[in-house]
Amino acid sequence: MSEPKDKRPDADSPKETIVLSFPEPPGEQAGDRIGQYKLLQEIGEGGMGTVWMAEQQEPVRRRVALKVIKLGMDTKQVIGRFEAERQALALMDHPNIAKVLDAGSTKNGRPFFAMELVKGVPITRYCDEHRVGTKERLKLFTDVCHAIQHAHQKGIIHRDIKPSNILVTLNDGVPMPKVIDFGIAKATGGQTLTDKTVFTAFEQFIGTPAYMSPEQAEMNALDIDTRSDIYALGVLLYELLTGKTPFDAKALVAKGLDESHERTKRQKA
Repeated sequence: MSEPKDKRPDADSPKETIVLSFPEPPGEQAGDRIGQYKLLQEIGEGGMGTVWMAEQQEPVRRRVALKVIKLGMDTKQVIGRFEAERQALALMDHPNIAKVLDAGSTKNGRPFFAMELVKGVPITRYCDEHRVGTKERLKLFTDVCHAIQHAHQKGIIHRDIKPSNILVTLNDGVPMPKVIDFGIAKATGGQTLTDKTVFTAFEQFIGTPAYMSPEQAEMNALDIDTRSDIYALGVLLYELLTGKTPFDAKALVAKGLDESHERTKRQKA
């Protein structure tokens, strides 16, 4: 007579796995309020933040650019870099650098800051659309150089100088460049911008390949200094005068890090 089968689950049999998925909370929408600001229109998006045109309700009514950490990007590293950007802007006071006006955090703790709303277009696009001559292009470029020099004097390296981060707006009919987005700014001279660690991990690509200095593209242990910004300014000047960058931007993006490393070796040879 056979023994009755044990109907209990076998310890060696495969177990059913239950995967719980939770919907990602929706991001900000036009009409939402963050503190004293009402979101009007999304005007930009970067690697770590979303930029909104917003209306400040009090103590004064004005329109500002409000940058908020993206959902899912609130790691200590990103928040640290974001706070460094916020403090870097607060340290600077120059007519060609967008001013920071206010700072805070959303209800769920994501940092934001309100800054001067710059209604402009990238410097290269402005020059091309308005058929700006060489002399006028050099004048705009000189203003940008003065702005970057001011940042360097405050101990700040931009590390991502490119046309889309230099907007040209009209001030009483006169074109004025404004440097924006110090999101990957770096303190120099031992200056502390935030109490949270800002760490660029090995093989983490920071910057825009077509405008990066060789040492920034190489990502070695050497510290990046103000010369990286000066290199990027040289690339910008080349583009303003010739209509293209020294190295093809699309090709660099397509080939990725390998091409950037090869470019570094050729320039050091």
